[in-house]
Amino acid sequence: MSSHASRLFVAVLACAAGLSVLAPALAQELPRSVVSIYRPAPGKQLDFLKWMAARDAVATEAGVAPSQWYAHISGDSWDFVVISPDLDDATSNKIDALERKRGLKVGPAAGLEFRQVMASHTDTLAAGPTTAAALIERATRP
Repeated sequence: MSSHASRLFVAVLACAAGLSVLAPALAQELPRSVVSIYRPAPGKQLDFLKWMAARDAVATEAGVAPSQWYAHISGDSWDFVVISPDLDDATSNKIDALERKRGLKVGPAAGLEFRQVMASHTDTLAAGPTTAAALIERATRP
């Protein structure tokens, strides 16, 4: 990431943190997404991508919009940032059933399998997409 892009990313994160008081209103007005930051274990990047691709294929089969994947080029230590729809229980259950049908692990067993290829990851629930202008409008509503 260029230094300009890094500064912009930090500024956006700072604004988002400062506007966290808007979270309840944003959650009601905007679609919710899960923003995941992944750092696979050394030498496990391809295994991680294959593991995730299998699950992305099942989610697509279940009618879930595709995740947006971003691959690291330079800057911070993450390898991938993924923005995915926040799923309701019914959709999650549908995906679990399809994964079982395909012979994929689900639940705690899937979590243990996932951790074999992962050095670290975070998941954050976010509202959006939106614009800075729309956030300002929401922040200044009476």
